[in-house]
Amino acid sequence: MSQLPSNLFCSIKQLIENSKKSIVRNINTTMLLTYFQIGKVIVENEQDGRDRAEYAKETLKNLSHQLTREFGRGYSVDSLQWMRKFYLMYQNRIAEKYETVFRNSAKGSNYESTSRNSFFSLSWSHYIQLMKIENPDERNFYEIEASQNNWSVRELIRQFNSAIYERLALTRDVKGVKELAQKGQIIEKSTDVLKSHYVLEFLDLKEDNHYSESDLETEIINKLEHFMLELGKGFLFEGRQRRFTFEGDSFFVDLVFYNRLLRCFVLLDLKIGKLSHQDIGQMQMYVNYYDRKVKLAEENPTIGIILCKEENKTVIEFTLPENNNTIFAKEYKAILPTKEELKKQVR
Repeated sequence: MSQLPSNLFCSIKQLIENSKKSIVRNINTTMLLTYFQIGKVIVENEQDGRDRAEYAKETLKNLSHQLTREFGRGYSVDSLQWMRKFYLMYQNRIAEKYETVFRNSAKGSNYESTSRNSFFSLSWSHYIQLMKIENPDERNFYEIEASQNNWSVRELIRQFNSAIYERLALTRDVKGVKELAQKGQIIEKSTDVLKSHYVLEFLDLKEDNHYSESDLETEIINKLEHFMLELGKGFLFEGRQRRFTFEGDSFFVDLVFYNRLLRCFVLLDLKIGKLSHQDIGQMQMYVNYYDRKVKLAEENPTIGIILCKEENKTVIEFTLPENNNTIFAKEYKAILPTKEELKKQVR
C-alpha cells in the first residue's frame, strides 16, 4: 500500500468532523424553532377564546395522543406544555428574528449562521432546566454561562443546585449583580473570580468526617476537573505542593493555578480548621514570593486564596489592609448550600 500524503487524511478528517458538527447544530436549531412554533400555535389556539381551562387541558391530551400516534415519542402532554412555556418565555427573543429562518427551512436553508448564535448553542434539555428557574435575571445568567462554558445539562443542574448565581451575587454591588444577569460572569479584576464560598460536594466528604488537609488536597486532585469548574472561568492547573526555599527553610504551596483571563498566578492554601492570622501571614509570604521571583513583568499581581472550613471575619479584617485585593479567605462547604438562605442574603 502506497504512503498517503501527510496532510491528506488530516484535511479530509477535519472536513468530515466539521460537517458532522454542522449537521448537529442544524438539527438542534430546527428542533428548537419547531418546538417554539408548536408552542406558539398552542398559545394562539388558547387565545382565540374558545377554550376554557378544562377544555384546553383535554385538547392537549387529544393533541398528544394524535401526535404520538403519527410521529412517535416526544409529544406527551408534559412535553407540549414545555413547548407552550418555551414560546411564552422566549417569544421576544426569537420570534421576529428567526421565524423567517424557520419558514425557509422547507427550501433547505442553511442554519450555519443562525446556529452560531448563543441561543441555539444550547439543547432542548438545557432549556427545560432553564425554564424551571423563576427569576428571569437568574435564568439569563445560567443561560449565558451554560452557552459560554459549554456546560452539559448535568453541569448546568449542578451549578444551579450549588447556587453559583447567589454566591457570585453576594460578592458584588447592585451594578455587579445586574451585570451577572445581562452578561454572565465577567473576569476583569481579582475580586471577579471570587464566590462567597465554595461548594465541594463532589468530593463526597461528610461534614462530620475527620480528614486532614492532605486528604482534602488528594481528593481535589482526584477530581480536579470538577474543582476547576467550581473555581470558575479561566483557570489552568499549574501544580501541587510547589516548593520554594530560602535560608535553609522550605515552604510548600498546596495548589497553584494560573488564570489566563486575569493573567496571573492563583495560589490556594487548604485549611481544615478555623482561619488564624498565621494562615494569612503565610499566604502573604507565598504571594510575595511569586510576585518577586516567579511571575513575569508583564503579568498581573499574584492572588492568594485560603480555602478554609471556617473563616474568621474579624481576623481577616484586622490582618489584611483595607485596600487588599490580592489575598482572600473563603469557606468551603462539603454539602450543597440552602438556596433559599442564599437568596435571602442576596435580597
